[in-house]
Amino acid sequence: MLDPIVNFFIRVFQWIGRGIGLVIAWICWPFIAFAAWLRGRGWFVKIPVFALILAIVVGYGYLIAITQFWAPRDVTYAEAFADSDDSPTAGERLADNSCQRSAMVEAAAAIIDANVNQGTWVPSNPLHKAGFFFLIDWNETPFFDNRAAFQLGTNQATRRTAVELVDRLGRVRGTSSINQNLQEAREAANYRENAWVMTFSPPFLQPSTPARLRNARASLLAFNRELGQCRADFDARADNLMQFLDRVTSDLGSTSEILQNRLAAANFTGFDRRADDRFWFSYGQLHAYYAILVGARSDFREVSRQRNLDALWERTEQQFRDTLRIRPPMIANGSASSMIKSHLESIGFGLLRIRSNLVEMREVLDR
Repeated sequence: MLDPIVNFFIRVFQWIGRGIGLVIAWICWPFIAFAAWLRGRGWFVKIPVFALILAIVVGYGYLIAITQFWAPRDVTYAEAFADSDDSPTAGERLADNSCQRSAMVEAAAAIIDANVNQGTWVPSNPLHKAGFFFLIDWNETPFFDNRAAFQLGTNQATRRTAVELVDRLGRVRGTSSINQNLQEAREAANYRENAWVMTFSPPFLQPSTPARLRNARASLLAFNRELGQCRADFDARADNLMQFLDRVTSDLGSTSEILQNRLAAANFTGFDRRADDRFWFSYGQLHAYYAILVGARSDFREVSRQRNLDALWERTEQQFRDTLRIRPPMIANGSASSMIKSHLESIGFGLLRIRSNLVEMREVLDR
């Protein structure tokens, strides 16, 4: 009686096994055909081919290592750029006839150092740029683009800071000349983010992005040394702080729009191949701005004291810490009707809370 049912399931599993075998055969066929072609060739052909295969294996192994074995620094890293409550503002002359250095410049330099000296700059890696054998862009995968997206987010914050240092903070009311070190830092920080040492266009060699970012860091540190020797300016006025906060809120507003557009692609399953790079870009941007704004609070200590901004600073920094504790192992983008959480919504909510407090600080400064 049960024989027809048993035979039916046997046939089903045979069909499944045959289908899996066909898929495996289809995948393996190019490799088998290549091995057969190579078998009849001499060593003048085999040696370069083996060297090329070894280079590909090592290259992709290295790419896996730098994209999978990493983690953002703990949120307490920003405390290194916070001075005591009675510390002087940036550029103020000290008792030993030196001047106070800028904490936000130190923060920007430290962020660059973490990206290119303590770690590896992923967006310039040629295999990362090429994707999976030129067939699939790594942005379409859930794993291999996360570190690159995080680094691009941090770089967005350091770029904005470098621009504001040149335009307003590192000079006196726009009437003084632009500091040469800051000018060089801005140019280097705004270099292309995915440049490798070789290119397909003449002259076929170019500075890589990590090299230019190292130049930006060196220029920022050189400016801070000049500032410490009272040979450079840092204009720690309320209107300059207001302008800087305005630029940061605009930057975060743009990121919130990116998150909102991606939330429109949310679905019941929560799977979204592009949600991870949006999340980690936002996370990296907040990660960098947290340290830079902690440094800005130290640099504008007198302005903060005069305008009673300390409570707002404390609340904003706490919101940064709360948001930066969102570090899920997998990024999901579940719709509103799904039981699966949308991590883009979580970090977007934290970003908007931070932005609203920065807007409030700007309004206090504008009164």
